[in-house]
Amino acid sequence: MDQDEPRGDVVAAGGAAGVKKLGFFGRIALFFRQVIGELRKVVTPTRKELFKFTGVVLVFVAIMMALVYGLDTAFSWLTAQVFGVPQ
Repeated sequence: MDQDEPRGDVVAAGGAAGVKKLGFFGRIALFFRQVIGELRKVVTPTRKELFKFTGVVLVFVAIMMALVYGLDTAFSWLTAQVFGVPQ
């Protein structure tokens, strides 16, 4: 892809020879050109993939909620056993 090839408008940190240093507005323009270039690489998922990804996220969140709930319950019980519960 030609998007991945350097075009000479990236400013090197060490000041490479032959590459001019960009001014304030030049750096802003370069930033937006790079953002647009990256956005062109984004692939939109299909409807089937979107439902699959959503399902994976929901299952993962449910598992993490169960894990946190279990640890919270266990530590609450352990704290009550160690320090006692005032009557």
